[in-house]
Amino acid sequence: MIKHALPVTRAADFAAWYQSVITEADMAEESGVRGCMVIRPWGYGIWERIQRLLDDRIKATGHENCYFPLFIPLSYFEKEAEHVDGFAKEMAVVTHHRLIGDGKGGLTPDPEAKLEEPLVVRPTSETVIGTAFARWVQSWRDLPVLINQWANVVRWEMRTRMFLRTAEFLWQEGHTAHATVDEARGETLQMLEVYRSFAEDCLAMHVIAGEKPENERFPGAVETWSIEAMMQDGKALQAGTSHFLGDNFARAQNIRFQNAEGQLEHAQTTSWGVSTRMIGGMIMVHGDDDGMRVPPRVAPWQIVIVPMLRDQPEDEALLGYCRDLQKELAALTALGEPVRAMVDARAQKAATKRWGWVKKGAPIVIEVGGRDMAGGNVSVIRRDRLYREDGKLDSVVTPRGDFVAGAADLLEAIQAELHRQSTEALRAQIVPVDDWAGVEAHFADGVKNPGWVDVRWSKPSGAALDAVVERLKALKLTIRNAPAGQGAIEGVCVFTGAPAVERVLLARAY
Repeated sequence: MIKHALPVTRAADFAAWYQSVITEADMAEESGVRGCMVIRPWGYGIWERIQRLLDDRIKATGHENCYFPLFIPLSYFEKEAEHVDGFAKEMAVVTHHRLIGDGKGGLTPDPEAKLEEPLVVRPTSETVIGTAFARWVQSWRDLPVLINQWANVVRWEMRTRMFLRTAEFLWQEGHTAHATVDEARGETLQMLEVYRSFAEDCLAMHVIAGEKPENERFPGAVETWSIEAMMQDGKALQAGTSHFLGDNFARAQNIRFQNAEGQLEHAQTTSWGVSTRMIGGMIMVHGDDDGMRVPPRVAPWQIVIVPMLRDQPEDEALLGYCRDLQKELAALTALGEPVRAMVDARAQKAATKRWGWVKKGAPIVIEVGGRDMAGGNVSVIRRDRLYREDGKLDSVVTPRGDFVAGAADLLEAIQAELHRQSTEALRAQIVPVDDWAGVEAHFADGVKNPGWVDVRWSKPSGAALDAVVERLKALKLTIRNAPAGQGAIEGVCVFTGAPAVERVLLARAY
């Protein structure tokens, strides 16, 4: 029997395991405000890596970064009825600008300081950015407008879970305005592909890109596209979205331009975003019963060197050996960047530090003791495969020079292996089903980790779609998306019996 580093396993209690990973890996902690978290350095370091890599991809497609206010006048939302209705229950509102003593040692809003107009704490920025676009866009020559911002947003969630669903979270949101429908749709799909390739290449997380059904669209959008990832418990996670907004927001916010023929038209707009939810997805896709497994591309430290210090005079020589190794590794390039290596010189037991980094998911942990130094060796632990077949920790003694020579290739191999595992897990748990009875049987009570089902779909609308949604609710299911790039579909919809036009994925989801 292997004694794992976490107090609970995935098989015993997946939800408790997820929370245990976050705690034991020093990712985040409760803040004292319901639904808000303190992101600790290792967790924030992963977010910084996500920011840096994704920001480069966003800018490579011609977008520029900017910043818009955290507070948005309520009247901005009221201009777009469908949009405000979609977010109304989640909005945090500022109504006063000053507090006064209540005479009992506490504070209360000053009645004299009531705002003339309430301010909404940013749940998303379509309305405030659309108002700016209306000022910036006058002629077809001003288009396209391609901007992005990295910011925090607030959505007052009733049920919260760290990284997955919090009242405040960090994200990027892109907003663009275009002269034509074709340009805006092209932008929507281009950014969907940026997200898909980023999830695959950087997070080693296999995802399926496709269009959301009408009932799952972003409020006010014409089309919503998503990337969907499968967690180890078989549930889906929407990891990113890209929205074609048509001219709905442009009409509400008067984003108009004079075309080349001198006529006034409304712009076609888009918005798209990913958030710290991606970190939650990465944990649930790659984590194991010993903690996180962080893909090397987004690991703040890819190689952690743990000297086995004994509070003896020879410790200084051992530290020198480890620091020289760190310098050799830092001179290497892996996955297109300099290798990120560090020496953990804290005055703690080597085993404590080793298991700390295992739980954090550092891709490679190197232990160096006096015997290793004397022999010119290092002891190497790969986080993607922690144990030998006999259940013992797979720590391989390797000549230092050999390890340095192969370190870059090893990091690339770990990145590829995590992606391979994610891809195989997702593909193995998508089952085609031909009728509603098959769907009910697949998701019957008592079936553990049922994964997703792939069914034929006729794209019903109105009352017919409402009826489908109610049937799905009874099984706690949602339509995740209709995967992009489908060929011709034959057969009938499992819900309506009408001729099918595409296939969709059904799943339980976070």
